[in-house]
Amino acid sequence: MWPCLGIYTLFTVTITLSPVTAAAWSENKVPGEDEYPPLWDLAPKNLLDFPVKDNKIVINVWNYQERLGVYKSLLNSSAKYFSAFGLQNTGNILWGLPLQHGWQFRTGRLADPSGATSCGYEYGDLLCLSVRSWWSCMNYYLAVIPLLGAVEAGLFGQLPFQVEILPPEERKDDFCYSVADCRSRIPKLMDDWKAFFEYLLSTEHKAVSSATFSSFKLDDALGLMWKAHVSSIAYALPKFQDSLKYLSDPEANFGEGWSNAVDFIGATHFPTDLPTTNNFQAFLPPRMLAEGDVPPSISDFSPRQNKVLVSIRALHKANKLTGGLLLKLWQKAMSNEAGRKMGRELLESLTLSQQLDLVGI
Repeated sequence: MWPCLGIYTLFTVTITLSPVTAAAWSENKVPGEDEYPPLWDLAPKNLLDFPVKDNKIVINVWNYQERLGVYKSLLNSSAKYFSAFGLQNTGNILWGLPLQHGWQFRTGRLADPSGATSCGYEYGDLLCLSVRSWWSCMNYYLAVIPLLGAVEAGLFGQLPFQVEILPPEERKDDFCYSVADCRSRIPKLMDDWKAFFEYLLSTEHKAVSSATFSSFKLDDALGLMWKAHVSSIAYALPKFQDSLKYLSDPEANFGEGWSNAVDFIGATHFPTDLPTTNNFQAFLPPRMLAEGDVPPSISDFSPRQNKVLVSIRALHKANKLTGGLLLKLWQKAMSNEAGRKMGRELLESLTLSQQLDLVGI
């Protein structure tokens, strides 16, 4: 019974989450400003744009603009490897990270949810990222660790200075702040992110010319990126469990459910380029959930946004009830390239049909 129910629920949530893929996006289309994270143009473009102090590049990732600069540096330094997949670096699969960060910022999820400070609010320091924000702390492991893994792998070449991350005012022991520090404290995460960037770098030696870096398989790159992504979330989730207390029950449940959904999404090697991620994020909650918000009846959310919340909740519940069997079944089905391709195509076709409105959980 459970396997059948699990796959049924799984297909329901995945088709709800699955966007129209990049195939619907013209390869020659130039993205508009609204398709980038907020303040993207103002973020530092590379590591040497950050302040240098005591022969160290110092980055305050508790400032939205500087954390955004971390992502921009990664995207700019890896752009040549994705030149075959879209104009203006739109095919770079690292876009999922800053776009998620931008969605969190835009929806108020990075501000102090305890109300004890003005961090992240318009009447205070709007660009401040609160260490009391569950989303902000989880995102740290999807910003700083990829950056330091890339530094260790050599993505930025021979930097003239070491990179140092400034600590927050609270919970300093819950984070690491340099390549050496993170290497000693969380070697597995560093290995996973380093492996992704080393894979990109390995293609440089295989390239026929300096202008062509498409010798790698996109599915392989996505597999390594998603492995590191999922590992980061798995490590951070128990560490910041206590931060959920600052959130409303609906928002806390959504956060946990979202972390669970990422495991399923990642197993398909979901493409996280600029257009696909933007299409996907249109279905995410446009604000934080408050007490009394009960999907699928949240009046200021679109029907699709309500359905996504219902689906995420159902998927998380089903996976817990099966003791994680649901995820294992899905991962087994997605364990080869043909299966992942078939799964994505099937789910995409279901998304584009009218069957979505006929499916209930």
